[in-house]
Amino acid sequence: MFARIFKPSKTAMQSGKAKSAAWVLEFDPEFAKRVDPLMGWTSSSDTQSTQVRLTFESKEQAVAYAKNHGIPHQVFEPTSGKRTLKAYSDNFTSNRRMPWTH
Repeated sequence: MFARIFKPSKTAMQSGKAKSAAWVLEFDPEFAKRVDPLMGWTSSSDTQSTQVRLTFESKEQAVAYAKNHGIPHQVFEPTSGKRTLKAYSDNFTSNRRMPWTH
């Protein structure tokens, strides 16, 4: 039972940063998923990896929880976004590198 501690990124369906401030502790799957022969659904008997997802306010709390319960873990640090935010009016400035035309 190995755990991953990470800070989730925002989903593509939202413009804000909701649910991305907390740190998450998730367990890696211990058993491979199998396909049900009758319905074709994917299932697993491993409830740790599919149903257990713990959230913490800080990375230190998540690491302390894992250490207190003897859970081997790996911490994944969040990466910073590479986007530069601009205003819409920047498209029409006169000092652009390349002239803008229709």
